[in-house]
Amino acid sequence: MVRRLGGDDDEFISYRTGEYKLHYYETPTSMKFVMLTDTKTNNLRVVLHQIWATLYVEFVVRNPLSPVEHPRGLGVNNELFELGLDRFVVCFVTTS
Repeated sequence: MVRRLGGDDDEFISYRTGEYKLHYYETPTSMKFVMLTDTKTNNLRVVLHQIWATLYVEFVVRNPLSPVEHPRGLGVNNELFELGLDRFVVCFVTTS
C-alpha cells in the first residue's frame, strides 16, 4: 500500500480522511510506526522517528529479554516501552 500511494521514488508520510489523519514512518529495518490523529494535525514523521530512535531502540532493541519480532501484528509487548510511549505522547500533546 505504501509503495502504491508514495510511488517508487517518493515516501508515503501521511494519509488524511474526513475522520482522521494517518501518519507513517518506516525504519531502515522495515519496522513500521503508525499514528492516527485529528485531521488538522501537522506531519508527525519526526515524532514517529523520535519514538523509534529513543523509546523503541532503548526499551525493546537493547533489552535482551524483549522479543524484537512481533508476529501476526500483535504489537510490542514491553511494559517499559508502553509506559515511555504514554509519557512521550502526554508530553507531546501538552506542549503542542
